[in-house]
Order: sequence, then structure tokens, then C-alpha cells
Amino acid sequence: MASSSPSSSSAASGAVVFAVNGERVELRGGDVDPGATLLEFLRTRTRFTGPKLGCGEGGCGACVVLLSTYDAASGAVSHAAASSCLTLVHGLHHRAVTTTEGLGSSGRVRGGGLHAVHARLAGFHASQCGFCTPGVCMSLAAALAAAESAAGRPEPPEGFSRLTAAEAERAVAGNLCRCTGYRPIADACKSFAADVDLEDLGLNSFWRKGDADASKLPRYNEGSIGAFPEFLKAEIRVSLGIDGCTPAALVRSESSWHRPRSVDEYYKLVGSELFGESRTKVVVGNTASGVYREAGVYDRYIDLRDIPELNSVNKDARGVEIGAAVSISRVIEILRGEGGGCKDVVSGKIADHMEKVASPFIRNTASLGGNLIMAQRDQFASDIATILLAAGSSICMQVSSERLAVTLEEFLEMPPCDYKTLLLSIHIPHWTPTGVLSGDRTLNRTGSTRGTYVLFETCRAAPRPLGNAVAYLNSAFSAQAALDETSGILILDKLCLAFGAYGTQHAIRAKNVEKFLVGKPITASVLLEACKVLKNTIVPKEGTRHAAYRSSLAVSFLFSFLYPVTRGTLKPVKAVHFNGCVTSGSNGNPNCEPDTHVDASLMEINSVKSSLYSNDRILESSKQIIEINKDYLPVGIPAKKVGAELQASGEAVFVDDIPSPKDCLYGAFIYSTKPLAHVKGIELDPSLKQLKTVAVVTVNDIPEGGSNVGANTVFGPEPLFGDPITQCAGEPLGVVIAETQRLANIAAKRAVINYSTENLDTPVLSIEEAVKRCSYFETLPFLLPQKIGDFSKGMAEADQKIYSAEVKLNSQYYFYMETQTALAIPDEDNCMVVYSSSQCPETAQNVIAKCLGIPCHNVRVITRRVGGGFGGKAVRSLPVATACALAAFKLHRPIRMYLERKTDIIMTGGRHPMKICYSVGFKSDGKITALHIDLFINAGMTKDVSPIIPHNFIEALKKYNWGAFSYDAKVCKTNISTKSAMRGPGEVQGSYVAEAIIEHVASALSTDANLVRQRNLHTVESLALFHSECAEDAIGYTLPSICDQLTASENYQHRLEMVQSFNGNNKWKKRGLSFVPIVHKVLSRPTPGKVSIFNDGSIAVEVGGIELGQGLWTKVKQMAAFGLGQLWADKSQDLFERIRVIQADTLSVVQGGWTTGSTTSESSCEAVRCACNILVDRLKPVKEQFEEKQGNISWDELISKAIMVGVDLSAREYYVPGPSGSYLNYGAAASEVEIDLLTGATTILRSDLLYDCGQSLNPAVDLGQVEGAFVQGIGYFMSEEYVTNSNGLVVSDGTWTYKIPTVDTIPKQFNVELFNSGFHKKRVLSSKASGEPPLLLAASVHCATREAIRAARKELHCSVSGSSPSHFDLKVPAIMPVVKELCGLDNVERYLESLLSSK
Repeated sequence: MASSSPSSSSAASGAVVFAVNGERVELRGGDVDPGATLLEFLRTRTRFTGPKLGCGEGGCGACVVLLSTYDAASGAVSHAAASSCLTLVHGLHHRAVTTTEGLGSSGRVRGGGLHAVHARLAGFHASQCGFCTPGVCMSLAAALAAAESAAGRPEPPEGFSRLTAAEAERAVAGNLCRCTGYRPIADACKSFAADVDLEDLGLNSFWRKGDADASKLPRYNEGSIGAFPEFLKAEIRVSLGIDGCTPAALVRSESSWHRPRSVDEYYKLVGSELFGESRTKVVVGNTASGVYREAGVYDRYIDLRDIPELNSVNKDARGVEIGAAVSISRVIEILRGEGGGCKDVVSGKIADHMEKVASPFIRNTASLGGNLIMAQRDQFASDIATILLAAGSSICMQVSSERLAVTLEEFLEMPPCDYKTLLLSIHIPHWTPTGVLSGDRTLNRTGSTRGTYVLFETCRAAPRPLGNAVAYLNSAFSAQAALDETSGILILDKLCLAFGAYGTQHAIRAKNVEKFLVGKPITASVLLEACKVLKNTIVPKEGTRHAAYRSSLAVSFLFSFLYPVTRGTLKPVKAVHFNGCVTSGSNGNPNCEPDTHVDASLMEINSVKSSLYSNDRILESSKQIIEINKDYLPVGIPAKKVGAELQASGEAVFVDDIPSPKDCLYGAFIYSTKPLAHVKGIELDPSLKQLKTVAVVTVNDIPEGGSNVGANTVFGPEPLFGDPITQCAGEPLGVVIAETQRLANIAAKRAVINYSTENLDTPVLSIEEAVKRCSYFETLPFLLPQKIGDFSKGMAEADQKIYSAEVKLNSQYYFYMETQTALAIPDEDNCMVVYSSSQCPETAQNVIAKCLGIPCHNVRVITRRVGGGFGGKAVRSLPVATACALAAFKLHRPIRMYLERKTDIIMTGGRHPMKICYSVGFKSDGKITALHIDLFINAGMTKDVSPIIPHNFIEALKKYNWGAFSYDAKVCKTNISTKSAMRGPGEVQGSYVAEAIIEHVASALSTDANLVRQRNLHTVESLALFHSECAEDAIGYTLPSICDQLTASENYQHRLEMVQSFNGNNKWKKRGLSFVPIVHKVLSRPTPGKVSIFNDGSIAVEVGGIELGQGLWTKVKQMAAFGLGQLWADKSQDLFERIRVIQADTLSVVQGGWTTGSTTSESSCEAVRCACNILVDRLKPVKEQFEEKQGNISWDELISKAIMVGVDLSAREYYVPGPSGSYLNYGAAASEVEIDLLTGATTILRSDLLYDCGQSLNPAVDLGQVEGAFVQGIGYFMSEEYVTNSNGLVVSDGTWTYKIPTVDTIPKQFNVELFNSGFHKKRVLSSKASGEPPLLLAASVHCATREAIRAARKELHCSVSGSSPSHFDLKVPAIMPVVKELCGLDNVERYLESLLSSK
């Protein structure tokens, strides 16, 4: 496969030659499947496993690498980030690939040390689980390399790069991270920017606040990224006939990968016998496979990138013609060159909009023509098709031997293209002072007394501002208008209104609206009528989600385009021409003065800057305030996370990074798509015989003595496979085993399942249906909290009452970056070794043993680290490990399984959906006297841990003093995928419902919700009543002081006033500010710890807790250093670097338990401290004896003496918390948001968090947990729409449809303070948990959004008929359609009507 020296015949023989991290790779013949991606190749055929598989769709960035290309003619090397999960390895001929390992490493093997990118990411605490970190590093590295090679950039100061801070933030805008909350990642990136103020950067390990200095950062040297190998340059020159060499011949005809050199050669290929019966795929960047996942294999591939005509760029007076194979990123550069200096503002606007298409690492490889082909053939919701349609673009294409030139509109309306149709180029016309030149048609000025203007605007509404999200609707408008300078009337001469992505076959022109508007003066009445016509034109096809919202968006965008130039809304001003174009921000009103009554918020809507480089920063300043406790050093210091450098450099080993053993096979689940049915049989698609599937493992393969069990909790087992009846869509039915993971996935997708519903009831798919049919799981009384007081009496005391109000909450998917994975290796004597990404390896051991019918000591489960868990790698990881072990047991071969993202989402479940009904009584001053809750929890098909969810919900709800409190809780059994514990299980919902009740009460009283909150906060006495088992004294109950610090300050009051002022001055944007407190109970669990000292004095620590990214290893390492360091009162021996925390192994440390509930870190620390105390007691006599004779003794000398006298240097302790084992956590957050009334978009302007972390064991780790949890909560409350079909099958099943937060959706100002509550003897060194409680604080964003909507509904045009302006149901998540609907889907029409009625 690989060769170290060039082969003169490589090109002629059809070999693919490229470099990986400077090493030569040559692929010949059938070495590698032509459908193999670069990621698959790297991870299975090289030692480089830094790039990770996070989604397989190009939507997460975990797999990003740097692709470098050498231009032999100019000698220039260009660099671009690329998604290796989509890039086909056979398409890399003469390219150089750099992975994160190629930047540098921490080990001694390869030398060179860490790159500055690695070291800064680690030093800014920007890596937690670390699974996404290599991709982040490479996105940043690619941006640094691109900035370095860009022309015209000034020389940066020493230690900095040519990257701007805004570009540094945008470099990682497409990278997903579920752990950190993005703020530290952005700070690490911005540390390279010369225009950043280093003091604005957050907590790091390089300096303390106020002492920032670039010299303290790991040095960045230009030229250190992506050096192109000289051997590859030489081969490229040879292949091109440069340096007097003879060019290589074309690829052999029998190859399965073809690279035609001309259009004619392409048609000879597709017309040959080779392609008669074969399945052929035509590719450029192959990014379409991220949209339309392949359910089969192809026989032949045709790579179009070697056809010069498809890569050409031609400019003339009429416009620019761009080859169809040119990348979208290159198109942006070309258009920016056209638009620089406002020569052609339209080109600049098209480029700006294109930057919101996908992510940089997709745009760099995706072609312009490929995007349009997808729009035409596959009904892809393309932004590019829409904006080019409005720009008057045309297409040059060839169909067999006929070459055609058609408009883009005509192209889109053609029958779907096949491989016989070749898109050659796209022509984008220039926009000039005298009109638009488009072919031979010219739009001229219409009269000498009128100035002619060109208006052009593009708009999109999408879940994420900076792309990486398909739009709900996109639009682009071009117009030629004439302004009569005498009358000031603007009349449209020509008009194009293009709309797309709204649930239509392709982008369209609203021609009836165009016809209506052309020739008319733009007045409010004309615009109103146009809006009505448009709403009836933009009608999504049946089944499109949020259809009415999408139609409303079309009206909003038309309004934002034309209203600023509507007669009567602006002063007549002398027009300022920029080559006939109007500046972008003013959209047709270049000299609009501040005192004209065009709403300033409208002027900003969808306007895009056409500057060469946008300097708009995504994030503003942030603050992190911590207090360092030095009583137990090194415990208490903000130490860098253990392994962070290894994660950044790609050296950290996750389960799927373990090299596959000899004869390893791969498995993929076949799952049910029916909610309740008999499974009559499973067959593989006979057309896929070439997939080389080995077996299908089903319930029939469970060995004698074993059982059909795939998971187990204290509440009972659940089956591994649905047999003979499947209970839900998404339940595993079997496992396909094949020779590669890709082939196993394809075979599983194409499996044919024979179902029957004979003699079965209809499935239970909702809480309402479960209640109707009394389908419940038993909830044991001892699990339920006590009720408080007499509800009837409390209601009698109330001045006002609310009865039977309702809140519904949907599910949330875990979206850990590493999907469920396991590797099972059969061992001697009927044993099995399983590597599992699990939060509970001990339970995995038990379940596997039970399934296989063997003793637990025959099963060894090993977990080193987990790429994100959040509860999803607890019970829900067990079926994966068990199925993997079962297949290995049957076939006597190693089996590995790595669930593709879609399967993981469908099978794994997530947070519990709920329905809550409440009745509440309250006084006129807002004091609540009674509350009753009816709680219904959708558990899914099995119990899992659902019986504990009512307890968690009620405990979190009790953060306020409700007076008398009662409840009834039901856990519903339904035919949907099993729901399990997810970060803050039950507590997130309970805490939120408490806020919903508070706000409902405030609305009923027409008072400020924050006053109602303050009035119902617990006193020390009421806290003891509601939380009797972990009551606090006045010092320990820190919530009142936290709330006072957050809301009683002048700053908070000033912000309230500023919000009110903003809302009074802006009609189309509104702001809201809200404050939310939390009281969160956690429970400590028994945990083992083992400390072993080796002969050389190095120390190994084992704990039951698993490193999930929460910093458990870091805290444990600090605690071990503290515990053993107590031997020296003067703390002269620093043992921190002598300690290694090692992987969990169920045959080494038993009773490991579960890593859940936020307290495993502290419990593991306490177990280790106790084990260290045992060792200290053993070593102290040796030390004292030696010191009496010889004076001071070092650690190494002490260990040497201890070994000589036979001291046991290994100690194990099983820490068991006290009788209660529980305590309360306190915190509060204030968030400010801004909503756009035209689109429903919500921007989080600022969040201030204050969290009581006790005496933090590691403030940097705890700060990261607080920020990460908060942002994950933002996802739940604001963006993560969990959608199922009529069978209960999840359809928001990938990065295209399930939107977790990204760096552009977090608070622009993100301030966190860790509150130090002092000494507490019942907690581990007075510390508190930080993993889950802060997630509850994200409800402040949702509540602030409600406040902004409330302000909007006070406006006449946003009031909703028949409903209260102050009380309304704001759904969770509060996505854009939800917000817009509450502000009025017809608010534009109503506003225009109000203008007309007031005249």
C-alpha cells in the first residue's frame, strides 16, 4: 500500500500517490475500496487516529484534517480544512494530508514536541472529553495557514499570526463540542490573533488576570503548519512534464476510479461498455454523501477535478464565468475580488451569503456545480441556487454531445439530471450603473430625470447564524428602481424575488408578486397587497414542518427589503451612487438620517457587510472569577486537565482508536422501524452480496445458559433483542457482521424485516394515550419525596388561584461526540475482554456474563476514557457492549461496533418527555400558599432508571417555598425508545416548571416575575422543611446572598432600564432580561480507590469513576499528591507529576459503580485520600526511623527503604458516604436576550452565572463544567428539536436536523463566578459538585426570551387575538418558529394595516 520512494510508473498504472503527515502513501489496484473515505483509511490503514468519526455527515468537525495542494507552475502551496469523513481517499492524488499528529506530539517517539495550537488549546482549558479537540485543532491550524498565505496581510507581532480575532472565532464555527460551552475554545483560537487584547481572554494556565503577556504563550512560528513534502512536489512536476520530464499517461481503463482530462473523455468513459451495468458515482468533493447517506456501494467513480474546463474562471465585462468543479470557498474569493472596493456590491453580498452555507471544511471541498446539481436533482434546500437565481445567473451544460446555455431558472425546472448531464460552468453577471448585463439582454435606465438604482439583498433564517444549518427559508431579491428626484417616489422597473428551502422542489421566483410590484410606486398599501399575494405563493408542500412560519418568513424578508424605501417612511434625500449600487447596510436608503422614522432594528435585519474581511466578532468579553483555596495543595489550584495535550495532539486513545486485532470483524445493529409488531423474519438484501457480510446475530445465537438481556438496573433487566415482539421503533433486532464498519452499516440499513401486527393492540405512543390506557410502571413509595402541609388549607388562604395549567416538555438527545462503541475480543478458557465506552463498566460485566451464561470473572471490561457521556453512556451503553460480546462469542473472532450517528440517536433515547399539570394559590403580593403537581413521565418501553425521575423532578421543583405542596406522579410505559438519565435527569424539568409557575403567577398579578421569585425563595426554616435530609444553617444556605449579589446591584437595575429603553425605541427587535435561581440536591455514592507505589517511586491510581471529560482524573491526581504529600509537613516533595491515573478494569477494581450524578469525582477523590492515608500510616514509621538516623529523606529514598523492610505499597479503600450522603447546591443566573420579531431569531446577549462550588477541588475544571452544562442547557431550552414520526421513530437523526449549540449561539458576554462557601465537614474537603446543577440555570435564557416576547406582544401588530399578552405558553425548545408565532405570524401585515388606518 505505502512506499517510501517515488515510483516512476505510479501515475501510468493508475496508482494514487499522496502524503500523510509527510509520509508517502501509494495506493494500487484493489488496495483500498474506491468508496473508502480518508477518515476510514486513516483510522484503519495508518497509525494516525487523531481525526475522529463524530457524524459521518460533515456536520461536526471531529474529522477535520488539513489538505494542501501544490501548484507546480507558480510554486505556491494552498491549504484548506477538509472533512475527512466525506473526502474519498482515491481523490487525494498528489495532495498532502496533515492530521493533528502531523502538527506535533507530546511523546518522545516522534519528537518535535507539541505545536502551539495543541499547547494553547490545553492551556486555555479548552478540552474536556477531548473527542472533538483534534478537529478543533485542525480547523484552527487551517485558518492559521490560510491567513499566512493570504496576500496583502501585514506582518504580525512576534508570537502572533496574521489571523484576526473575528476570523479565529469563525474558524471553529462549524466544529461541535458538547462539553466545554465553546468559550475557552474561542479564547484559545483568539490568542493567535494580533488584534486581540490578551487581557480579554479567559482563565488559562499561562498567566493570572492582569498579567497577560504574549511571551508567556507557547510560541507560534509561521511556516510550522502544512509543509508540503519535497518528494511529492517532485512527483507532481514529473507528472506534468515540468523540468523536462515526460507527462504520465492516463489512468488504466480497468481501474474503478477514473480521472478524465476533458469533457470528451468523460463522455467516452460513461458511454463505454465498462459503465453499462455498473453503478457509477460522479464526484468532486463527495460532500453530497453527507446529505444523502449512501445505502449501497458503487462499482466505479468518476472524479471531475482533472477536467480543466470545469476548474476555469473567466472574467469579462459581462460578468464572471466559474467552472462547475470550483469549490464554494474559491467562489467566495473570486466574488470578493469582484466586489472589493464596492466595484460590484452584489458580488460581495453573494459571497457573504455563501459564507453562511455549511462550514469552512465543507465549503473548501464542495463544488459550486455540485450544490446546484443537488438542488436540481435531489431537491436539496440550496442557498446558492436561490441567490444565484436572483442575481440573473445562467448555466452552461452538456447533455451527451449537445452543449446548452440556459438560465438558472430553466435549469432548475428541467427533469432531474443523471450522469449523462455534465454541468460545465455558471455565469454570474456584473451589475453596473446602467443596469444588469445578462447575456444579450440589458436593463437600461428608464428616463433621464430619474436616477437608476440597483437593489440587491439576500436573506436566510436558520437555527444557527453562521451556517452549518439548513435554512427554514432563504431568499434573494434584485431590483432596478428609478427614483423621481422631484417627487421622491421610487418605482420598480425590473424585479426578481427568489425563494427557496421552504419545502419546495427547488428555488423559485415569485413572478406574480414581481408582476404586481413592477411599475408601481412603493407605498405601504402596495407593499401590504404584495405581502398578501406572496403569502399565498410561498406555500410549503404537505408535510413540511413549520409551514406557516416559512410562509411568514417570506413576507418578513420582502418587507425588510422594500419597506425602508417605501414612500412616506423616509425623507427625500439626494441619492448617493456607488457605481449604480446601494450600500448593503442601508438597502436602498444610503443617506437615511437617524431621525428618520425607519426603525433602526429593521435596517439591520439581514443586512450583510461586503467588506473583504468582516471584523464582526461572534463573542464579546467574558469574565471568570474564581477563588483559589491553598489549604490542601495541590488540591484547589486550577491545574490543567490531565491528558489535555494528548487529546489535542490525537495521542489520547479512545475505544475506537485501539488497533483492530487480527481477523477483526465489524457489527451494525438492525433495528425495528415499527412500534409494536411481531418480527417474523430478518433477511439481508440479496442485491448486496458484494458486501461480504459474514453473519447476522440474533436472539437465536444466545448460547445455552445465557439469556436475552441487554441492560440491567436495580429496577430490573431489559431485553437485548426484540423477540418475538418488538416493543418500539428503534429496538435492536439483530446485528449484521461484515468485514468493515461501512459495509456492516450499509447491510444493516438494507435489511428486510418481515413484520406482523396480527392480534396486537395499537401502540401507546404518547403520555395521553398511556393515561387513557393506564399504561404505567410501578413507582415504589420509598423513592418519592414527602409532601408538605395541607394543600386544601393552603388554597383556602390564597387570594387568587390558577387551576389545571399545563406544561409539556419534549426529549433531548445526548449528542456525545463519540457514539456508542465497543470492542470484544475472545480470550482463552471461555473468557471475553471488552473495551467499552461506558459510565458503568461493572454493570456491563454483569450483563455480558448473564447474556453469555458465563461467570463474571470470565468477563473483563476495560474503559480508559469516554468521549462524552451525559448519562447516555450508562445504561444505554450496555446493549452495545453486550451485542458486541455476543457476536464475538459466537464467531470466535474479535468484533467491534461503532454506531453511526443516526443509529445512535434512534436507539439511545434521551431525556424524559413530560406532561405537568399544576394548580397554584397565591396572595396578592405574590406569596404562594399552595401548589399541586400532576406529573406524567414518558419512560418509553422499559424502566431503565425512570422510577427515580419523579424524585429528582420534585426535589428540583422544591427550590421555592410553595407553602403547602402536594403531587401525584406517574411513570408511563409507552412504545417509544427507552428514555434514560441525561445530565440533570428530572431536575432540569422540575426546576424549569418551577419557573413556569412563578411566571404564570406574575402574569396573573401583572407584576415583575423577579419580585415573585424573591418573595418565594426559601428561608433557612422553610428550606429545612422542604429538604429535611440535608438542611443547611444560615452560613451554608448561600442562595439568598447569591441572588442579592446578582440582582440587587446597580448594574442589574441599569440593564433592566436599558432593556426597557431599547424596547421602547425598536419596533422589530425586543429584549428581555430574566433571573433564575436553583437548589439542586446531589447524592454521593460508594466508590473504590486504589493507590500503588512502584519501585522507582512512581504512583498508579485506580478508581471506580470513569473519565468522561469532567476532569475526574485531574482531581484524583491532585488528591493523591495531597494525600501522599502529607508525609512532609513542609510540602517539600511535589508528587503530582509522579502520579498516573489508569483505566478502569473490572478485574482489577471491583464495585466500581456508576459514574453519574455529579459526585463521582469527589467520591473517587475521597476514596483515594483514604487509601493514601493507609499508605502514609505505613510509610510514616519508616520515614521517622530513617530521619532519626540520617536527617531529611526524599520520596525516592523513602520508597527504597520501605521496599527493603517489606512495607505493602498498595492500598485500597472503599469510600462509603455518611447516612445521608446528600447535600444541596445553589446558584443563579441572569440572562439577557434579543429577539427578531420578523424571523423569531434569538440572540443571547449576556449571561451572568454565580455558582456555589464550595471549596473547589480544581476551579478550572469546575468552571469548565459550569460553562459546558449551561450551554448544553441552552440547547435543551432553545434549539434542540427532538422530532419523531407517526411510529415514534426519531427523525431528527443527525447533524442536519438536530441542532446543538455552536460557538455562534452561546452568550456573547459569558460571565461566570464560582462562589466559595467555605468549610463544610460533611463534604469532601468542603467541595461541591459542578457537573449537572449549572445546566438548570440555562432556563434563564428561556425566561428572558419569554420577557422579550411579552414586550413584543404589547405592540399592536404583535398582539395575538384571543390571548393574554402577558401569559402564553412558550414551548421548549423555543426555536425560531415558536418565537415568531408568539410574536404574530402576520405581524408585518398588521403593522402595514395599522400604518394605513392611521392616515
